[in-house]
Amino acid sequence: MKNKILALSLLIILTTMMIMSFSPAKAVGEGQWITTYTIEDSSGQLLVQYDPITNTTNTLAPVLPGADIKVTFTINIIAQVGDTLRLSTSLQKSTSHPSGYWDLQSTTYDMGTNYNPASQSTTFQSTAGETFDMVLYGKVPTSVSPLAQTINLVSLYGGSGGTALDQITVQATSPGLANFNVLYSQQETKLKGLISSGVAQGYIDIFTNVLNASRTIANAGDVKDATALLSSLNASNAPVTSATEMLFIPVIAVLAVVAVIFVVLFLRIRGKISYFQLVVEDQIKDLEGLTIRVSKIDRAMSSSLESVKDRLKRLVGM
Repeated sequence: MKNKILALSLLIILTTMMIMSFSPAKAVGEGQWITTYTIEDSSGQLLVQYDPITNTTNTLAPVLPGADIKVTFTINIIAQVGDTLRLSTSLQKSTSHPSGYWDLQSTTYDMGTNYNPASQSTTFQSTAGETFDMVLYGKVPTSVSPLAQTINLVSLYGGSGGTALDQITVQATSPGLANFNVLYSQQETKLKGLISSGVAQGYIDIFTNVLNASRTIANAGDVKDATALLSSLNASNAPVTSATEMLFIPVIAVLAVVAVIFVVLFLRIRGKISYFQLVVEDQIKDLEGLTIRVSKIDRAMSSSLESVKDRLKRLVGM
């Protein structure tokens, strides 16, 4: 009983962390200085588009580390904050546009003598009430981490103290994480279809919990296993009868097993692995018995559970 309570508590904590840690590209600040922007790759493919009317960001394709990108944005100088403003970026110099970072699109706005388009950070003359378009060319920094990295594409500062006025940020993802996000979206669509078609609630709970577990695993850095877990979901033989539903309700324990696994990984550095590993091993034994029962009703689901069980065994070294 204590083990079940512990697993449920860990599930709630991990799910909350997952929700808090996931956010798309967005404009930061008052949202009035940088009024709109788009992000393209070097081939001209549109990756991200910000709509100022609805204040929403539409991510059409992932922004990958190491990619050359083009950021087109509009600055509206709504107030006089000192004599100069400053633009900066965390992007590296673009290989496809090596001559500089910033490219003023207006032929009438006076940027002043201190403006340096070839510098990552440059000041320019501030004139209240003016609006102009700017293009930024740069290369997204690479990272060895499989997790999404927050990149400050454009930061606008003003005043003698360098007050932050507005910012454009984006979540740069690895190819593996980008593939996971696509698969995750596809499985979410499948889940909506299952719900609308009247599939047994027990199966819906299983599908939902595995989705949540895969996101938690991906956020923890194990994108490969998170993708494999998503791939094991099979909606082709989903049960629709209430009698079959009762069989699948115990499978919800799979999420608790995954939650305990990742707490084990997080606590390993604290030297507290032994107790939690014993808990996980007990849960795996329960899963083995459940797999045998399910195999008599649905071989496809049995195969998926067997795959999950094997991955859990590898994670704890069984």
